Amino acid sequence: MTEKRKKLGFIGGGQMGEALIKGVLAAGLYRSAELVVAEPSEPRRQLLADRYDVPVCQQSGPLWAGCDVLVLAVKPQVMGTVLAQAGPLAGERRQLLISIAAGVSTAFIEEALAPRSVPVVRVMPNTPALVLAGASALCPGRAAGEEDLKLAEGIFAAVGKTVILPETAMDAVTGLSGSGPAYVFTFLESLIDAGVKVGLSREVAAVLARQTIAGSLQLVEESRQSPAELRAMVTSPGGTTIAGLHALERGAFRALIMDAVEAATRRSRELGSN
Repeated sequence: MTEKRKKLGFIGGGQMGEALIKGVLAAGLYRSAELVVAEPSEPRRQLLADRYDVPVCQQSGPLWAGCDVLVLAVKPQVMGTVLAQAGPLAGERRQLLISIAAGVSTAFIEEALAPRSVPVVRVMPNTPALVLAGASALCPGRAAGEEDLKLAEGIFAAVGKTVILPETAMDAVTGLSGSGPAYVFTFLESLIDAGVKVGLSREVAAVLARQTIAGSLQLVEESRQSPAELRAMVTSPGGTTIAGLHALERGAFRALIMDAVEAATRRSRELGSN
């Protein structure tokens, strides 16, 4: 197991930053005193300090000066500004930079900090990390070595499952698993509304729809059968399920999901190019 580095900093203390703090503390990878968070919002700073007993500050300068690993948990639109604030401090400690900004390439970060050679690992997590059930894809930049990648993977394994991919796949990951929770939530919301439409109370429809999705996912995980095989188990000849599936096919349900992933992937590429 790769030895952790002693000081882990977060530039940005939003929802995903908090999820990672929660995860590394729960996994015992770091102690509260070994973390520090730079967050401009005073209410967020207070919440993180109260909830996790972590040191907080408003400006990122102390993190560039004192942290061995920095998680850049900021919006892609402000990444350039954040990197500019690093000044000459970036790279002095051979810091590992971990970026979770959608669409921002490792090359963009490396070029912003040139001529210093700073190891960068780009990560695309998703919001189920908030309950330590996320899916994260990681890719290394040019200066990141195997130890850097393992260290970053260990941090994100604390909040769910991880995969290592080439950077050319990261926009597709953004379209699938990065944006995917929103598709699932929309499907769940639609199932609940459908239950109400056919006569169930909203409370009962919500319980049944939530458990149906949760149980179906558990069945996929534990049965070792493909989704197509499991769907066939539910679909008897001339029955209710095939009637419902026919309605989905008539509405191009699967094509719409594919279109959604493609649209989100294109938007990720646009964010990167801008």
